[in-house]
Amino acid sequence: MPSRGWTDQTIEILLGKLLRTGVFLSAAVVFIGAVIYLVRHGSSPMDFGAFRGEPAEFRTIRGIITATIALRGRGIIQLGLLLLIATPVARVALSIVGFAEERDRLYVALTSIVFVILMYSLLVSV
Repeated sequence: MPSRGWTDQTIEILLGKLLRTGVFLSAAVVFIGAVIYLVRHGSSPMDFGAFRGEPAEFRTIRGIITATIALRGRGIIQLGLLLLIATPVARVALSIVGFAEERDRLYVALTSIVFVILMYSLLVSV
């Protein structure tokens, strides 16, 4: 028997809102970063002769936050991409809470395993 009014429908509605909000927020942050980047670097000549990946400073969360605070376009774009990655992770975390509120131990256990695997793949494989 669900506690505090949590039902499958309530969880589905919350998860849907979370996913929409996360994707919208991510898109807005990427857009803002792109505008800033284009204003500052839009007229710079491009060199397509060699591939250059992201600078090392944008490969860590600390570097992305530092660049975002400094209002650097590429850092803000990277922050938006981090938000996009965090959205499904937050969905899994919210699912654990919802299943716990419904007292559904099997789904809490299974979703917790998925969450641990997600966090391991995001944090350890870097």
